Amino acid sequence: MRRRHLATLALGLVPGLPLAPAATHAQGIADRPLTLFAAASLQDALRALEPAWRAAAPGNRPLRFSFAASSSLARQIEQGAPADLFLSADEPWMDYLAERKLILPETRVSPLGNALALIAPADSPAAPLALGRGTDLAALLGAQGRLAVGDPAHVPVGLYARAALTWMGQWEALQPRLARAESVRAGLLLVERGEAPLGIVYATDAAASQKVKRLGIFPAESHPPVSYPFAVTTRAAQDPAARALLAWLAGPPAAAAWQRFGFTVRAP
Repeated sequence: MRRRHLATLALGLVPGLPLAPAATHAQGIADRPLTLFAAASLQDALRALEPAWRAAAPGNRPLRFSFAASSSLARQIEQGAPADLFLSADEPWMDYLAERKLILPETRVSPLGNALALIAPADSPAAPLALGRGTDLAALLGAQGRLAVGDPAHVPVGLYARAALTWMGQWEALQPRLARAESVRAGLLLVERGEAPLGIVYATDAAASQKVKRLGIFPAESHPPVSYPFAVTTRAAQDPAARALLAWLAGPPAAAAWQRFGFTVRAP
């Protein structure tokens, strides 16, 4: 009996508890949901896509989402947050993780595009307009109004907005009047609540809300193309399900859903 007790302790087992089969690393991976760190602008489409993913094959695992600005998510991944896939709203933040060897470069794809929109509260008297170099956004804001936008210091929509306002020759005048938000959805909320008379968001976010109206689309030449790169993280390097999910999200099965939510689906 003494020898049996010592053998049990040597194996790291607790006396009195039944012995269980050893769980392999692969089994541990297969038991957990796949975690997606995704740009805030993707949340409606991804939540709608999850049931289709689960139904696509019997073994497809549930999805867990973390939505925020791409900059915030990239830094969380850098600090060790457990993401299997990173879905960014711009290329530079994917580059940030690539430079730190935190994504698998061979999995990186950029399947989606978007447009940049100027919005106002739904009950605003502002009328739709063609945005161009001569558009006076300061006049549209009024004497005290602020322009809601993701923080141009790091949030992708804010970086696109800064480029567009610079192209229009209005960045210097409008910079002090920005209501800087932590993500595109936070900026949208400021306009929905009437706390800002105007905002700059993605066209898909404008379409998702009944509390705002779209006044115009910024010309494509006014800013870098809005691009959504996706990649598997190094954490999921040994998890084939992560690669399968990425291929599914970036491929034909998901294309119609992305388009339904207003995204541009790029040819592979």
